[in-house]
Order: sequence, then structure tokens, then C-alpha cells
Amino acid sequence: MPPSRSFRLRRASRICGSSSSKWAVKGKAAAIVQDAESYQRLLDIAARADAREGIRQGLEEAEAGKGRNAEEFFADFEAAHGISG
Repeated sequence: MPPSRSFRLRRASRICGSSSSKWAVKGKAAAIVQDAESYQRLLDIAARADAREGIRQGLEEAEAGKGRNAEEFFADFEAAHGISG
């Protein structure tokens, strides 16, 4: 029985000795294999980019006068939920 595709990819990755390897089929990416550390680094970069974008959007909305201040929000929240504060 021939070795499975995943086994062949893992073996090729070890032979290449890199943290990231690409395989192409007819010139198009078919698989990318990364070590766990490199993949985690990629996830961390993406998470930071998402956080920065959220902050940027929040600041943009605040500058445009959208939203409300914290005092107003908490006063409404406490009234809606029967909280005396």
C-alpha cells in the first residue's frame, strides 16, 4: 500500500528542513505545511491586526460623534436593569 498523502507531505517537510513548505499542483498552491511555532506566530499577527482595526474603527466613530459616553450608557443600563448606583 502506498504511503498516505499526509505522510508524504510530513516526510517532505522534514527533508526540506524549513518551517514552511509549499507544494503546487499544475502551478497552483495545493498545500502549505508549517511548524506549530510559525503557525502560532501567524495567528498572533492576525489577532493584533484585528484588534488594531477595531480600535481604528472605534476612534473613527467617536470622532464622527457616533456612540455615547460611558456615564450616559451606565445610567441607561442601570435604569433598564433595576440597578441603583
